[in-house]
Amino acid sequence: MKKKIIGTLKRPRLYVFKSNKHIYAQLIDDHNNKILTSSSSISKDIKNNINNYANCETAKIIGKNIAIKLKEKGINQIIFDRGNKIYHGKIKALAEATRNEGINF
Repeated sequence: MKKKIIGTLKRPRLYVFKSNKHIYAQLIDDHNNKILTSSSSISKDIKNNINNYANCETAKIIGKNIAIKLKEKGINQIIFDRGNKIYHGKIKALAEATRNEGINF
């Protein structure tokens, strides 16, 4: 049984979902049940920069993009929620790219 990860007001939850073709990252405010911002491999600004489906390079681009959006909102502390996926490959690439932009988790 997996423990539920819940974000706080000061540290919202960054949820990462990956399918076979795409990667999605959403910043969720669990207190108000709202999505604050999101980034994915199907969003218009990223779709032009990638040439194929989800891979580690795409995950790095999404991680960097979501980190920039977090900084614009003044958020630098988050809780990372990888769902039931292991911290490996695309999930790890996205997390490290987000960390490299100065987001702490």
